[in-house]
Amino acid sequence: MHFISPELEDYIEQHSQQEPELLAALNKETYQKVLLPRMLSGHFQGRVLSMLSKLIRPVNILEIGTYTGYAALCLCEGMHENGQLHTIDIKEELVDFQRKYFDRSPWGSQIFQHLGEAVDVIPTLDLKFDLVFIDADKENYLNYFELMVPKMNKGGIILSDNVLWSGKVLEPLQPNDLSTKVLLEYNERLKNDPRVETVLLPIRDGLTVSRVL
Repeated sequence: MHFISPELEDYIEQHSQQEPELLAALNKETYQKVLLPRMLSGHFQGRVLSMLSKLIRPVNILEIGTYTGYAALCLCEGMHENGQLHTIDIKEELVDFQRKYFDRSPWGSQIFQHLGEAVDVIPTLDLKFDLVFIDADKENYLNYFELMVPKMNKGGIILSDNVLWSGKVLEPLQPNDLSTKVLLEYNERLKNDPRVETVLLPIRDGLTVSRVL
C-alpha cells in the first residue's frame, strides 16, 4: 500500500537534508548485491532517524535488526561522542558488508555487532539505553519491547518500524498471518502501556515513537 504518491515521496526527499555520500554508496551497493533491498531504511526515513538521534543525543543505542547497516549509521549521527551503538542481526552473511561501511564511518570503533537471536542477545547486554530502534521479525516485537523497557533510561526513546505493515493493520486478519496479529497487539500495547507515551507516525511503513516514563 502506498500511503502517499511516489511523486510526493520524491518531493519530500528533495526537500529534506541530502543523503550523506557514504549512505548513498551503501544504498546503491545494497540494491546491487543484497536480497530484499526494500528493507533498507533509505534516504527519507534515514534522515528522520538521524534527526531524532540528534535531538535525543543518546549515549547508548541499541538496534534490533541490522540488515546492511544503513539505519545504524543514521542513528550514530546524533550519538554522544563517547557513546556506543550495539546492533543485533541473525544474518551472518551480512556481517562483513555491515562492517565495511561501519569502518568507513567516523564511528567504526563505537559500533558493536552481535550475531544471533535478539531475544537471546538482549539479556546479555549490561547497559542502560537512551535510544532503541526495533526493525526485525515482527513476531517478536512484543518480546523485544518487554525485554527493552527495563533496560531503558528514564526518558529514553523506543522506535518501532513497520507498524502499519503495508496497511494490513486495517484489513481483515487472516488466520495464518502471525506478523499482522502481533503488530495489532503491539500497537495496542504501546498505546495503553503506562510505562510509555507513544505517537505513531505515518512515515514510510509506520514508525512509532515511544518515550519511557
